[in-house]
Amino acid sequence: MTDAGHCRFRRFIACCGLFLVSLTQAAPAVHTSHGFTLFGELKYGPDATHFDYVNPDAPKGGTYRYSFSSTFDNLNPFIVAGTAPAASLPPLVYESLMQRSGDEPASIYGVVAESVSYPEDFAWAEFRLREGARWHDGDPITPEDVIFSLELMKSKGAPQFRASYADVVSVEKTGPRSVRFTFAGDDNRGTLYTAAQLILLPKHYWQEKDFSKPSIEPPLGSGPYRVGVVDPGRSIVYERVQDHWAANLPLNRGRYNFDRIQHDYYRDISIEHEALLAGNVDLRWETLPTQWATGYDIEAVHDGRLVKELLPYSGTTMYAGYFFNLRKSKFQDAKVREAIASAFDFAWTNRMIFHGLYTRLQSHFENSELAATGLPDARELELLEPFRDRLPARLFTEEFHSPATDGTRASLRENLRNAVRLLGEAGWTIRDGRLVNAAGEAMEFEVIAWDPFFERVTGPFVTNLELLGIRARQRTVDTAQWFGRMQNFDFDLTIAFYFPQNLSPGAEQREFWGSAMANQPGTRNFMGIADPVVDAMIENVISAPDREQRVAATRALDRVLLWNFYSIPHYYSPGIPVVYWDRFGRPDVEPTWIRLIWDMSTWWVDPQKDAALEAWRHAK
Repeated sequence: MTDAGHCRFRRFIACCGLFLVSLTQAAPAVHTSHGFTLFGELKYGPDATHFDYVNPDAPKGGTYRYSFSSTFDNLNPFIVAGTAPAASLPPLVYESLMQRSGDEPASIYGVVAESVSYPEDFAWAEFRLREGARWHDGDPITPEDVIFSLELMKSKGAPQFRASYADVVSVEKTGPRSVRFTFAGDDNRGTLYTAAQLILLPKHYWQEKDFSKPSIEPPLGSGPYRVGVVDPGRSIVYERVQDHWAANLPLNRGRYNFDRIQHDYYRDISIEHEALLAGNVDLRWETLPTQWATGYDIEAVHDGRLVKELLPYSGTTMYAGYFFNLRKSKFQDAKVREAIASAFDFAWTNRMIFHGLYTRLQSHFENSELAATGLPDARELELLEPFRDRLPARLFTEEFHSPATDGTRASLRENLRNAVRLLGEAGWTIRDGRLVNAAGEAMEFEVIAWDPFFERVTGPFVTNLELLGIRARQRTVDTAQWFGRMQNFDFDLTIAFYFPQNLSPGAEQREFWGSAMANQPGTRNFMGIADPVVDAMIENVISAPDREQRVAATRALDRVLLWNFYSIPHYYSPGIPVVYWDRFGRPDVEPTWIRLIWDMSTWWVDPQKDAALEAWRHAK
């Protein structure tokens, strides 16, 4: 080879080297793991044998009985139509790709998926399915089932599922036991976290059925329980799958110990309370403060047979309050909503009705770092400043507090005077004792709730509204009717709630507050919020590239929601108040981040305690 040839060859080799280097630099590193976390490092390694909050040798057997004050007429919980069993069927009957742990704020571990692979930019995620994962009929769970489940949820699922998976733009089979999700956006850590918890549905079972129609037929699943005896609207029994394929996985050892879980449904909370005292229910989540304070002064509690306990928990609390229906023109003005909120005297209500047990909610993300407190910090201001002219000026200069009193009539009168001022600025005046607008239309509305107890809460609120010239009336409907009216936006003002928010909020926020969901039946945007500023705040949350910016974006969203007075916040408890019969064994350490009262998956029936309780009952 000539010198010129050597030079050309060396240049060719050098170019190849640079090309290979550029390819290496361009391709982000791919991580493969048995789990995934939004914060820090996973607590449990691939060699972990069980969670720390279980007894891995817990005995199996017995029946656990829990009750709900609601009803059901549909065993498909993934659609809007019908009323599905209250929050219980999916975690018992179905498995998901990955599942949350109960002692970490936001970590998931593989169930059907034995591992997940993803690049550093989270543009996609590939799940490798576990060999041996199968449906209750023995058929294997396949990539086709995963693809079918995602596409079904996005096309025919209830709005919350369509919103949650909106950023999963495609899904494809990549091997005999692997499937890849491709995500939209720049940073999809939260989208991966949500997608990984996809509940799987069997394609061979559903492809010949109409998924959109309610059904009382027990569905085919893959979880630790199957649906057994069903009495529509009254009770449902879940039977433990004796040969469950995932029973010995580390995340399942010591869990799902009851042979049967029986859920009974009552139309009235007071009857539900009596069912517990009579021994027909094993455990009750006591939601009524009067019952908690005075309803258990009985022998069984005094001698320890019936236990009252406040179970600790961490993370965001449930958000409850009066929700305005913004689809009604009378509630369009934020000043009107703030004025109405000024008539709710929480301090008096807490002292006189709640026995001082509760704390006022001041955030949609209460009890977490996501809650907006104080004034906006520098990160929040970067997100809020572009919309300053469309936001209340006080958002930038005052810490938010719901209109409050010290529980005295004098402070309530001050609140009502401020309410009159706000109503006047919004074009409403009091004439002949009635609040009317410029067209002479009176301010009237109905407040609905699903249990008679709330009449004690709403009654004084209605009385205070009368002082403003507002004619409000309260109405109690049964649970099924309440759910139906909420799904179809048939209400003015209602007592409603959201379950605790995700500690790393993401695409699900669109379904809570986004404009696209405001008029979709069955949405969780109960209030009908359709505000471009709120939409922008939601997208900031979803696209936040790191934890600090996601916290800032969530706080900014929280501030916009609070200062627009879309709801009147109620209260929260410092723990989960439960009352249960002393017949159970419990692990030494229990979960605090996630606790499903309706299945108590880490408890078990203690034969000695159970026998002693039965002997005590027969002796009475």
